[in-house]
Amino acid sequence: MSTEANEPAWTDLDVTVADRWTYTWADRKRPHLHPVATPAGHVLTCNEPEDHFWHHGLWFTIKYLDEDNFWEEMPPYGVLRHDERPEVTHGPDGQVALSGELRWTRPDRETVALVQQLTLTHVPLEADAYAIDLDTTLTATDAVRLDRTEYTTWGGYGGFTIRGTNELVDTTLLLPDGSRNDRLVGVPGRWCDVAGTVTTGGANAPAGLAIFDHPGNVRHPVPWYGTTWDGYGEGDWTNFCNAAFLWEGPLELAAGESLRVRHRALVHDGHWPVDRLDAAWHAWAD
Repeated sequence: MSTEANEPAWTDLDVTVADRWTYTWADRKRPHLHPVATPAGHVLTCNEPEDHFWHHGLWFTIKYLDEDNFWEEMPPYGVLRHDERPEVTHGPDGQVALSGELRWTRPDRETVALVQQLTLTHVPLEADAYAIDLDTTLTATDAVRLDRTEYTTWGGYGGFTIRGTNELVDTTLLLPDGSRNDRLVGVPGRWCDVAGTVTTGGANAPAGLAIFDHPGNVRHPVPWYGTTWDGYGEGDWTNFCNAAFLWEGPLELAAGESLRVRHRALVHDGHWPVDRLDAAWHAWAD
């Protein structure tokens, strides 16, 4: 594919890559990916649902930096912002990368707690799948604690997350051991596949999105926290899945210390079996 044919489409707010996913880089609360659609065009994500308006399609953030909330968007809360639009680079075989810097600013809107280097890479795979690779490095400006709400009946979350559309129905959370779950509470695994049937516009299309955890990540294999049906008491499909790397406890970063986190979001049409997902994980991670 020529560079011109694969050139991202920009607005003042966002950028769309390969006509399949949009990165809202200029959001004043936190950048995110939505919509994210399969190769066949079926949208898998939702943004700002009524039950949790701080859920944003496919996104990365942490619940607490020290005592400051960077997850919910009820004042006071911290924000993640780009100072300028991301740069684009074209790689082999149709790959397109967006790279930029974000500042994690505390609720006073002045104090920068973390500087984040972020690269999102679109990777064509097969006719029924592509990947979005997240490669991010967080650097502390001063000593900081990355934390979460400790799990009781909820909690433990923070990191790379999907909130799927409620028009993705009959969903399960598939793990490498072959188990299909409607809820995961800190269960570790090298990947988790959120898959069901897209019903938007009368479609009856099997599809899903698998999040891969890189073996170089801290606390790999990551614990997963997720729900499919009625996770928030709304009697609807919740389709929430989080790579909860802080599940077991907080992480401390000294001033100037960095933490690198890598994930792959594999977006696929059809229902993929364990062996195919596992082969795809190894092809990426090995």
